[in-house]
Amino acid sequence: MLTDKQIELVQSSFGLVVPKAQPVSIMFYDRLFELRPDFRAMFPEDMEQQRGKLITTLATVVQGLHQIEDIIEAVRALGRRHVGYKVADDDYAPVGDALLWTLEQGLGAAWTPEVKEAWTTAYTILSDQMIAAAQELRAA
Repeated sequence: MLTDKQIELVQSSFGLVVPKAQPVSIMFYDRLFELRPDFRAMFPEDMEQQRGKLITTLATVVQGLHQIEDIIEAVRALGRRHVGYKVADDDYAPVGDALLWTLEQGLGAAWTPEVKEAWTTAYTILSDQMIAAAQELRAA
């Protein structure tokens, strides 16, 4: 579980990224497709709307971290939707790698070991929920 300090670090660092949302979202997908070129086929040719969804989803999740139990079902529903996109359980790791790399680039000196740990913990908790929901759907 995230500590109050980790939640604060995620929220405050995300606040620094929001003004740069468009270039950061471009950087994220560029990095993701660099790590996993095969992922490109899962996305539309025009990525503008997808990049907007990324930032909106991140904002919703980041804002909800203090009441994580209130957002878990939405996170799990997202995991179930990803089954339809042919996302495998092991696909979450490179997404996390791309996200952390992007945040590091976007935050510069504000990307401290503590901020990295907080984001890593948050991503792990949320991706674990998405994976569990996807596994439950596949098993049904």
